[in-house]
Amino acid sequence: MLTRRNFIEQAIITPIQAVAAAKVFSLFPINYKPKVIIIGAGLSGLAAGYLLSQKGIDLTVLEARSRLGGRVYSQTIDENENLAVELGAEWIGASHQRVISLCQELGLELHNNQFNTHLLYQGKYFRQNEWDFSDACNNKLDNLLQAYSNLSEANKMKLDKIDLWRYLVDNGIKDKDLDFIELIKSTDFGESIRFASAFLALDEYVESQETYHMDYKIKGGNSKLAKTLAEKIGRDKILLNRQVVAIEQTGRSVTITCANGDKLAADKVICTLPTTVMKDIRWNPVLPADKLEAIDALQYSRINKYATLYNRRFWQDESFDLITDGPAHYFYHATKNQVSTKGALVSYTIGDKADIFARQSNAGRNALVESALKPIFGDTEQYALKQINHYWGNDEFARGSYAFYGKNQWFNIRPILQRKFKHVHFAGEHIADWQGYMEGAIETGEAAVAAILG
Repeated sequence: MLTRRNFIEQAIITPIQAVAAAKVFSLFPINYKPKVIIIGAGLSGLAAGYLLSQKGIDLTVLEARSRLGGRVYSQTIDENENLAVELGAEWIGASHQRVISLCQELGLELHNNQFNTHLLYQGKYFRQNEWDFSDACNNKLDNLLQAYSNLSEANKMKLDKIDLWRYLVDNGIKDKDLDFIELIKSTDFGESIRFASAFLALDEYVESQETYHMDYKIKGGNSKLAKTLAEKIGRDKILLNRQVVAIEQTGRSVTITCANGDKLAADKVICTLPTTVMKDIRWNPVLPADKLEAIDALQYSRINKYATLYNRRFWQDESFDLITDGPAHYFYHATKNQVSTKGALVSYTIGDKADIFARQSNAGRNALVESALKPIFGDTEQYALKQINHYWGNDEFARGSYAFYGKNQWFNIRPILQRKFKHVHFAGEHIADWQGYMEGAIETGEAAVAAILG
């Protein structure tokens, strides 16, 4: 059966198996250990660096930011009580075996990060288990998922040409059921379901558990994984504030130029940058025309996270989250399992809502949050202590949160983006089977190492 995962696996060797079986850099003379430069110190780059360091390969990681982790971004919102929130990647799924095993290997503890979803819709509040799709909708969704599993490869490729909203409407999903799917599932994609591929959506839901991969996060913050990988690699091998501005490939070598004037030479390069910033680099020779077109075609979702610290957890449920039909969209308890009387809620907005929310002043954002919570909890502003906001759409080094494959893109542009260019290999969640998850970032970083070792 054709799925996103086995479509990728036809082109990519399982990374750990390949590394275990390969002779180190068999493409090079015996006893010669080439130099590898990794562009980006997000999880993809750090996972690649960790694997290379285990083989004793000389490597350097270049990172444009002043911090590690890329789009994994834990932030301490209360120093005294050591309360942390995630402004970037949030969830590890129970099926994300690679990141789970890596955390076990590195001694990082996972905490339950599942939620009990409440709903605020058309001015009415519904607690967990007080709302659901209609029976007719649930039956139709079950039938659609069953039918999907029996589709031919050709029909799945046809399904990739239809957006999820149109597919649901054509199959009789309507009214509040369609509203609920839009409000809930758009948080998965980071954009409206009107733009999401029906194939990608159905494929994800077929392979998902009931919690849709919203199961765990790392105790102390997901950034601990990035920091621990960096320690294993060696901090001296990781250069921060090194934005790459040029890549020149001549013969069997690559020269990297950074914005500060540093020049570094390597035999192989692993580029983990989002495509949104890849074209800012001067490539010599230039990237192939089809890769440039694919880079231009791929969009990144717009997500804004607005964390508010309160002096009490007035929601009275450690597993509280809330879907709303208002501009603040989705709330969840961001300090779950962190011991304190204080607590933080994050307002998570996507697409146009995220763009509008991010443009507000702090007072404006507070008003939107307060208006969403007031019908349920009354005056919550009196409990507010501090706010932190991050809009990934305006992030200088990402310009989006995670890759968003629209209609008719998965089978067409993803293989082009994954394909190496001379001595440069590519990695990152944008070429992973699950966009937006740490699992995908790690797997592609390790896959790039496997390709080099081959």
